[in-house]
Amino acid sequence: MNTANAKSAVTFIDGDQGILRYRGYAIEDLAEHSSFMEVAYLLIYGELPESKETLEAWETNILRHNMVHEDLKLFFNGFPRDAHPMPVLSSSVSGLSTFYPDSLDPHDPEQVHISTVRLLGKLPVLASYAFK
Repeated sequence: MNTANAKSAVTFIDGDQGILRYRGYAIEDLAEHSSFMEVAYLLIYGELPESKETLEAWETNILRHNMVHEDLKLFFNGFPRDAHPMPVLSSSVSGLSTFYPDSLDPHDPEQVHISTVRLLGKLPVLASYAFK
């Protein structure tokens, strides 16, 4: 098995009991009552958005970053047409950093934040290109 046994403030897993929690919330409750964006907010900030306005601002900020640079689109042409989409997606995510040298410092909370928002905004677009 390729998993590690470690304590985490983000997830709790008990495979024998069929328990999966994110930040203390049962995955079943999140799946039934929360959107993808709400769960992303929870995982990143440690709590669910406190208001509809907070969630809307979060979603708007992410959606502002869904455009992909034309040069990155060309990157996908370098893969065989029958390539599995997962390594293509992985490569494109790695390539994002070359377009955003202003946010590479993992010790700067602002740079980490903008990188996170950019990734959440661009990932659905990159996934669609990878699945071509």
